[in-house]
Amino acid sequence: MLALAAMLALVVAACGGAGASPTLRPVSTGSLEISTQTATPAPSEAPTAGDSAPSDTVWLCRPGLADNPCAGDLSATLVAADGTTTVEKAQPAASPAIDCFYVYPTVSRQTAVNATLAIDSEQVAVARIQAALFSKVCNVYAPMYPQITQTALSDPTSLTLDAALTAYQGLRSAFLDYMAHYNNGRGVVFIGHSQGAMMLTMLLRGDVDPVPEVRALVVSALLIGGNVTEDDFSNLSPCSSATQTGCVVAYSSFSSTPPADAYFGRADSPLNLGHDPDDAVLCVNPAAPEGGKGPLDAYFPAGGLAGLLGGADISLWPSVKTPYLAFPGAFSAECRTDGGATYLLVARTGGAADVRPVLPVLGKPQWGLHVLDVNLALGNLVDLVASQAGAYTA
Repeated sequence: MLALAAMLALVVAACGGAGASPTLRPVSTGSLEISTQTATPAPSEAPTAGDSAPSDTVWLCRPGLADNPCAGDLSATLVAADGTTTVEKAQPAASPAIDCFYVYPTVSRQTAVNATLAIDSEQVAVARIQAALFSKVCNVYAPMYPQITQTALSDPTSLTLDAALTAYQGLRSAFLDYMAHYNNGRGVVFIGHSQGAMMLTMLLRGDVDPVPEVRALVVSALLIGGNVTEDDFSNLSPCSSATQTGCVVAYSSFSSTPPADAYFGRADSPLNLGHDPDDAVLCVNPAAPEGGKGPLDAYFPAGGLAGLLGGADISLWPSVKTPYLAFPGAFSAECRTDGGATYLLVARTGGAADVRPVLPVLGKPQWGLHVLDVNLALGNLVDLVASQAGAYTA
């Protein structure tokens, strides 16, 4: 992951950093050419039909797909503190007013450095786990992209700048395709986690934030677990209310102060290569964007956590008949800055009488609750998008 961050940092510099870094600029076909400039490049032209990519994108999720993992039954079993359950019936919205553009995290277990565009079980699983519930409030578009694979991350020496550029260019091509053939002037929520958030941050910096007519389409950007800093964007500001639009929600979750060598939440993290070391990592609480503490509405796949960033198959509750499982109010969250870190502190709210599960520990302490970043606040994020969509369309 650290080597990937270094590669992505070079791509960030290439996509618009000042100084003598190589810069990437769009050409009429929607592909990218590399040039060297000594000044900050001019903003990209708006990615519209006149700057469209070839329509050969492979869509993981898109309205009208025969096998769409972001559609179908979205019902959840809600578990109260005393263990009693109720069923929350839910289906995708019939005609939502906005779109969501989702970029999945590192899930591919293919053996090459860059994944192919073949849809494997891992992408289907993570789309259902992280993205599908947003179909209650938006049309979800999720492209396949040649992401850096888990296999490559296990051998950082295999990573190159070309590999990172391949992943980014694949995503950018899909976005140009979406803008040219599907957007039709609709508002968009950008959603990404981990590698997906890093890729989206680059895309927004190059093709959205500096382009007024494209930036005007941004309902919000949910850039989760990607070490977004407060200085990443010139125009897209942090969200400070549930009805603010054209803003960013970003956070990395921990159950305690991140350790000194944490990968997330710290400006001096190796994942922040390419940033000014004085930049502050951004934290917006999805449960209380205006600030302070708020209760989390955590939603998880009912079948366990297998497939979520390669997480262990941990069952959180006895078998239920709905696709999703929710623990409303079992956890709370607030943004904290202490010990040199800025992060979303997640705490269990119930006492000994609360029979719902404690937070599972997945991975090393340096990762915090990274694997669960989205799901711990998934209900809040969907509600936030619904509120922002209402404000945007009004």
